[in-house]
Amino acid sequence: MWRKRKKYNKKTKRSLSTVRLSNLDELNSIQTLHPTNMVKQAADVLKGHGLGAFPDSLEYQSGFGNDFSSEAIAGALPRGQNSPLICPFGLYAEQISGTSFTSPRKLNQRSWLYRIKPSVTHEPFWPREPSHKKLVSEFDRSNTVANPTQLRWKPVDIPDSPTDFIDGLYTICGAGSSFLRHGYAIHMYTANKSMDNCAFCNADGDFLVVPQQGRLWITTECGRLQVSPGEIVVLPQGFRFAVDLPDGPSRGYVAEVFGTHFQLPDLGPIGANGLAASRDFLTPTAWFEEVPRPGFTIVQKFGGELFNAKQDFSPFNVVAWHGNYVPYKYDLSKFCPYNTVLVDHGDPSINTVLTAPTDKPGVALLDFVIFPPRWLVAEHTFRPPYYHRNCMSEFMGLIHGGYEAKADGFLPGGASLHSCMTPHGPDTKTYEATIARGNEAGPHRITDTMAFMFESCLMPRTCPWALESPFRDHDYYQCWIGLKSHFSCEKMEVKTKDLLNGVDENGSEHQSHHG
Repeated sequence: MWRKRKKYNKKTKRSLSTVRLSNLDELNSIQTLHPTNMVKQAADVLKGHGLGAFPDSLEYQSGFGNDFSSEAIAGALPRGQNSPLICPFGLYAEQISGTSFTSPRKLNQRSWLYRIKPSVTHEPFWPREPSHKKLVSEFDRSNTVANPTQLRWKPVDIPDSPTDFIDGLYTICGAGSSFLRHGYAIHMYTANKSMDNCAFCNADGDFLVVPQQGRLWITTECGRLQVSPGEIVVLPQGFRFAVDLPDGPSRGYVAEVFGTHFQLPDLGPIGANGLAASRDFLTPTAWFEEVPRPGFTIVQKFGGELFNAKQDFSPFNVVAWHGNYVPYKYDLSKFCPYNTVLVDHGDPSINTVLTAPTDKPGVALLDFVIFPPRWLVAEHTFRPPYYHRNCMSEFMGLIHGGYEAKADGFLPGGASLHSCMTPHGPDTKTYEATIARGNEAGPHRITDTMAFMFESCLMPRTCPWALESPFRDHDYYQCWIGLKSHFSCEKMEVKTKDLLNGVDENGSEHQSHHG
């Protein structure tokens, strides 16, 4: 049996190195770390901005939806029960529930946190001043606009003035209401400084964060996560977290879901393997700090508004925890895509990484879909995405590279929105270039790209500042205006025995019969 144990430096009051134990009997015989190494590691933690620099490599736990457990100090987890009269090391037991108590066991999500002081130890919440004017969690005519036009935005500039993750977060569109526990919001962020002596808590829903520029060092109550462009992180409703920016300027996308949580999609006839594998999702290991934090601020998002509460200690004081309600990250390069191997372009749902379901089978409140590097091999097929009108609404972003359906204009850090039943598809250049290659085009590998889509069954309303943004591409519609008619009544040459629109190569019409 393997067990993780972290040494604890009483002087710095922080958890330090991890030692692997091959047998529980070795708990009492473990040797202490060399003092020089302890001082060096403590310095690594304390240097830098925000909550301090992260080590070169962090330890994670692997799996999706598992019942995890982690201790920064061996023996900090109670044995045999969740809430003993006195917890080990004098810790407080605190449960965080991500679902109702009586949710079915297969859906029930909760974790137990064992902390130095409970999270309730803070002053009252007060509206944050100045208020944040660009966050929405209840979408109606009073604050957003219905607009079926195809929309596209160029990458938004990162501000020059000091801006952290909270102040740099702004809503683009969404539907529903966090108060009614049904809906979603799509945000973007631009930031250039780490969060200072504060933590963010989202009471409205789960965040799925997609960094496009700059790494994120995210400290949570369950431990620390380093998230790079090309990775995603899910921060569940209610967890307190802080975002440091080790690379400085940072930009990215955020999907927020109300009243549900993300899960892996069913694989159906694909079988037991493929798409995003459970083992590639990574959850943090326990890490804590016990240092004075005078004036530390908890910033809580509640109903789309921000509120501040003061306390004199760090919320990242969880020495041990166990449960299945946890933050996690995923490396998109590990996704195992599937594709057609004969004819036609597959539906984008085949590339779903995570889904937030509704009560209606097969209908998602929000799907997270990616378009990674992959081979295109279909014969006699228009290989780019087909022209489409969808009962779902599609918000797209681009992490790096280009996107196969747009030759120009869709840039990394940019975005587009194609709402319910609004037509969309490849631009003129992409269509003409594809047709020019003809049916003899051989296998082609799409490389150096990572695009993604947030797709929802709910019709989005768009924020006025997104429609009025100087980064909105008002000429987006022009990319399709050049599409010309290729229609001809002359007989087409058919080189195969396959039927073409019900007519074989001899020109004979084939009737369908219904009995």
